[in-house]
Amino acid sequence: MATIIVRNLPDAAHRALKVRAAHHGRSTEAEVRELLIAAVGAPARVGIGSALAAFGQRYGGLDLAAKRDRSKTRVADFE
Repeated sequence: MATIIVRNLPDAAHRALKVRAAHHGRSTEAEVRELLIAAVGAPARVGIGSALAAFGQRYGGLDLAAKRDRSKTRVADFE
């Protein structure tokens, strides 16, 4: 995790942050963290299933309407 220092923050802005943080029941630092994340947007985590589905859609997709072969499966004979 990164650490940043904000210099020359006006007193009025600091007071407003403290009031806002108290209103939300968190520390001033936590409030600033939430504001920064909301402003720049935290990258959303994409699950492997979603990534594979998106990949499939880009390259032709999957024909879910295709008929399955429902014939009886044969057991392999190794002799």
